[in-house]
Parts: sequence; C-alpha cells; structure tokens
Amino acid sequence: MGDNTVVMVTGGTGLVGSAIKYVVENGEDPGETWVFLSSKDADLSDVHQTRAIFEKVRPTHVIHLAAIVGGLFKNLKYNLDFFRKNISINDNVLAMSHEFRVKKVVSCLSTCIFPDKTTYPIDETMIHNGPPHNSNFGYSYAKRMIDVLNKGYNQSYGSMFTAVIPTNVFGPDDNFNLEDGHVIPGLMNKAYCAKRDGTDFTIWGSGAPLRQFIYSHDLARLMIWVMREYKEIDPIILSVGEEDEVSIKDAAMSVLKAFDFKGNVVFDTTKSDGQFKKTASNKKLRQYLPEFQFTPFHQAIQETVDWFNANYATARK
Repeated sequence: MGDNTVVMVTGGTGLVGSAIKYVVENGEDPGETWVFLSSKDADLSDVHQTRAIFEKVRPTHVIHLAAIVGGLFKNLKYNLDFFRKNISINDNVLAMSHEFRVKKVVSCLSTCIFPDKTTYPIDETMIHNGPPHNSNFGYSYAKRMIDVLNKGYNQSYGSMFTAVIPTNVFGPDDNFNLEDGHVIPGLMNKAYCAKRDGTDFTIWGSGAPLRQFIYSHDLARLMIWVMREYKEIDPIILSVGEEDEVSIKDAAMSVLKAFDFKGNVVFDTTKSDGQFKKTASNKKLRQYLPEFQFTPFHQAIQETVDWFNANYATARK
C-alpha cells in the first residue's frame, strides 16, 4: 500500500463508514486516497451503476459495507427482498472488483449469520454449520454468501477477497431509531427523551442478557489493519473478549450516567429478554494483535452520548 493506493468504501456514510473516515482523517497519512460512497453515488444492486462507479473511482482496494438492513420486524416482513437485494449488491461489488483488478476487498459480515443452534463461544469456523435464526434468514444467508464468493474468487483467480465479522457495533453516526436501531443507540434515544420530558426510563426485559459491544472507532482501526495486513481469505471476528461482555442493564446504566439522568428507572419484565448470550471468540484476532487496546466501554459510551447530544437535530432516529 502507498501513494498509488485508492481505497473505495461502499456504504461509506453509515456507522462504520463514518468511523473509518474519522480514523483516517485523524490518523497518520500513509499516502492512501480514500473515497467514501453513499447510496446517492450508485445503486450497487444495479450492475451497470456498479461498473460505472468502479470506472470512475478506479479503486485498488475496497472496503465493502453497503447493505440493505432493517430491524427485527422489517427483516421478518421482507426476508426475500433482503436476500435478493443484498445478494445483488455483494455479487456486483465482488464481480467488479475482479473485473477492475482490485488487489484486496474487505467485506463486513454480521454475527447474525451464525447458526441459530450452536455452541458458545462462536468462532470463524462455524458460519455454515446450520441455518441462521429464522427471523432474518434472508439477510443472514446473503451475508454468508460473501464468504462463499470470497473462497470462489480465490480458488478461480487467486483473488484476495476476505471478510470481517464484528459483534454489536455502536458509536457516532449510528441509527438511533427506536424501532430499527440496535440496543445501545436505542437506549440513548430513550434516555435523551426521558431526561428531556422528565419521564421514567424503561428497560425492556430484566436487563440480564449479556452482549459484546465494540466501539465503531475501534472497529474502524481494526478494519484498516485487516485491509493493510491480514492475508487470509477466511473471515476474522472483530470483537472484545468474552471477559468484556456487558449486561443490558449495565449498558443502560452506563448510558444514563453519560446523560446525567436523575429520574426513575423501570424494568418492563413483560417484554422478552431474547437470547441470554451470543458470545463470540476473539482468539484469532488476539493471535494477530495481542496488544490491541480497546476503548474502555464507559469512555466509548460517553463519547457517543456527547456526539448524540451535539447532533440530535440531524442524527438518524
């Protein structure tokens, strides 16, 4: 990598893309050119528009984040649409990467692709061991197929296409929508409203389930490392360790502390807890980067809350 390197980031304006942009702009300058695309630049499910954007940018490296995503209820309703649209996006991006002789592609998968029935901790070898959870099978299978395409392109052409699997990501530029957002941004939006309106703060369920959360800026640093250094086709899980799992209750309390919320906290135990834990192993990551320092959870929460307070008017919600 160096002066002739052009890195194109698809889905470049979302949570992870924004974090990569922040890290690149605030880090050392290795002489790379970075291009961050949004859905306004091209509909990547259309092969002609995908080819046109590759023709225009001429990337040497691609970080592929673009996907059609939605919350639980959207997934349930649109499984077929999610499958077909994401299959098209992924197939087009990798086909054009091959056609334009891109040296390396790093795609972003999700822990939801793992089998619903599995043993814990989950690791990179278990992706195809059984069907994913039925609620979002369309999105999950489409993401799994990236791993199949990566292996196929490597076998047929020697292509260096790989993928990362992050655990629960949060940070600035997240989607704070209460219906479609994930756990932490949802808690932040609820806390903001409860403080503003002087109402109780309600946690759905008992707050006992455990999750591994990764700060988007840490994920960005790791993804840039994968692009520059990681030489395997097989994916790599990017996550804090098993020992850093946080309960939903502790995550909520950390959010409330960051907002300086002084009101009542209520647990609505009529709501389901969902899966108690979905522990992922970061053993492979630690073999490569034993010294990597993750941002302390409370600090990452505070930085995200500060961003949300400052950008409330324009944040996605």
